[in-house]
Order: sequence, then structure tokens, then C-alpha cells
Amino acid sequence: MSATGSSKEIFSTKIGWSDLADKVIGGHVLTREEALAILDSEDDEIVDLLAAAYKVRRKYFGNKVQLYFLKNAKSGLCPEDCGYCSQSKIAETEIPKYAMLNEAKLMEGAARAVEAKARTYCIVASGRGPSNREVGHVASVVKKIKETYGLHICCCLGLLSPDQARTLAEAGVDRINHNLNTGREFYDKICTTHTYDDRLETLKVVREAGMELCSGLIVGMGETQNDLVDVAFELRELGVESTPVNFLHAIDGTPLEARQELNPRLCLRALCLFRFANPAVELRVSGGREVNLRSMQAMSLYAANSMFVSDYLTTKGQPAEDDFKMVADLGMEVVIGDHDSFLAWKAVQESQPKTSCCEGTSTCVTPEKTAAGCHA
Repeated sequence: MSATGSSKEIFSTKIGWSDLADKVIGGHVLTREEALAILDSEDDEIVDLLAAAYKVRRKYFGNKVQLYFLKNAKSGLCPEDCGYCSQSKIAETEIPKYAMLNEAKLMEGAARAVEAKARTYCIVASGRGPSNREVGHVASVVKKIKETYGLHICCCLGLLSPDQARTLAEAGVDRINHNLNTGREFYDKICTTHTYDDRLETLKVVREAGMELCSGLIVGMGETQNDLVDVAFELRELGVESTPVNFLHAIDGTPLEARQELNPRLCLRALCLFRFANPAVELRVSGGREVNLRSMQAMSLYAANSMFVSDYLTTKGQPAEDDFKMVADLGMEVVIGDHDSFLAWKAVQESQPKTSCCEGTSTCVTPEKTAAGCHA
């Protein structure tokens, strides 16, 4: 990522990081000059920059952390050529390859999400976009997940048509993830089988169907600082509800396997940029955090207010127990059940007669007892 030089000098004569945080909280819209100054800040400014980002984070999200659990519902078999992805047609990575999982497997993933204290269950499928049959299958399972667990549901299925988006919305899908991944000017350097505008079109049909937008990027693919700012500002214009910030985990067998340009401080600056640019948006520290943030992972939560627990699509994450400890050590709190779908589910459960859920069965469907092992 290139340096910008003069932007930092101009910025530093006008305002400090804490003052910038106050301005943003007061309604100031981050400028490109300020955004570039964040990315171009010195290492000895990291603590002050994080403290300022935390001031903004605390204003909108307090000390709460939202957890996401990801299920790879369809692996490999993808006709796209995204250079970072082990599932693409040009990757030589040895990964599991399978068609869309059946209902039992997706429900099993939902149960694991509850056990991991996740607020949101993410159903992800490889490919350019789903068939209508696959959309119908996902919609059917989502209805059962809602009835059984009340989880917030996010789906990432690729490019969607308006009809497909409406089907998912009617089934109760709360949010669609479709990452921009990088800025417009850099996009054709990482993918040629679809365009940046294709991605924008899917985000448009998702919004028109009434679902929330989850869209972010991957940092460290060779982009410039201006590319990162372009993504931050594009997401601001789109009004996304959630932004996952991934850090390139260079996977053997992909075109980007040899790229290693990140360090923890660069990752933290990127998170601060997205917090200042979109102060009230849920900011998620995502794939590659273990590899790139390393011993500084906990510091990411002073800017971000959510993260994935357990594993990613084709790479392993750290154990969920380690994430729980990290959140607790920071004096923060994992958010469980504050979303509409969970509250509606909980109201129905509380209206039912109180009985032991385990009498004569091996099944327990309440989140509280599933998480605890169900010893009623």
C-alpha cells in the first residue's frame, strides 16, 4: 500500500485523533485527506489512534461484541477466478469440494452457532450465484432455523437476481453478505470473471428486497491506500449495516500465495479508517485476523465491535474459547439475543408450558440449554 506523505502533514497541523473522533461523533463526515492520514500515521501514533477509534466505537456500541458463526454450505466448484480464493477455478489448493449441504447439516451448523454464543449464523456458498433450486432450499432451511433457534441469519450466495433476493427476504433472511472486496480501480486485478458493478447490482437488489447489507473487503492484496479509502467511502454511500474487514490470508495454490505485506499495525490502521468513515456501522474483524494481527488481536476490538468465532470457509480460526477469554480480558461483553428474530423466538418459547425438554429424547432446541449441554 503506497504512502501519501502530504496528507498526514496537512492533517496533523489541523486536528488530533481524539478531536477527530469528537467531530465524527458530532456528525462530521470523514474527508479523503483525513482518511489517508489515518492510513499514513506513524507507529508511535497507534495507541492514540486506537483510543480515538474506541471513543467512536463506544458511542455507538458500548463495550459489546457481536459474534458471527460461519457455515461453508457449498465448497469449491466455483467458475470464478478471484485471485485470493482457494475455491476459485484457478486455485490449486487442496480443499473439500461438495454441493449444497442438506437441511440436517445446515441445522447442525445453527446448533453450533448457538453453542458458540453467536448472534448471527452465516450461510455461505461458493459459486458465481445460486440456482433457483438452491435459493429455495436455503429459504426452506432458514424458516426452520428461525423457528428452532431464533438466530439472526446472514446469507452469502454470490450474485443474486431480484426474484432470488425476494425469496430469501420472505423466508426471514435478515442480511445478505456480498463484499466489494476492493476498490473499483483495483478490482480487475483480482477478478476478471465478473465486475465491480456486478457486485454493486447485487447489493442494490438486496436493498430493494428489504434486507440489510453486509459488505466489506480484503486488505493486503496489493491495493493502494486510495483503494482502501475508495471502498470505505463506497460503503458509506451504500449505507451498509455491517462491514467485515478481512486481512489476506495468503493460501498456497492461489495467485496471491506469495503476498505477505501486512503487519498488525497496518491492520489496526485499516480498522480505524473504517470506524471513522462509518462510525455507526457494525465493524467486524474477520478472516485472517489470527494470521495478521497475531499477538495484537485483542486491540482490534477497540475499533471493531464484532468478529467471527471458530473457523472460516477453508481455513481454521482459533478456538471459540480463546475468543471468549479475549473479550472478557478486555472487559467487554458478548451480545446474545438482542436481535428481533431471537426476541420473537424467545417470546414464543416463554409462552409455552414449562416442561423438561430432555424427557425421553436426545434433543434440546433452546439456545440456553444447548449452550450449557442441557442438564434439565
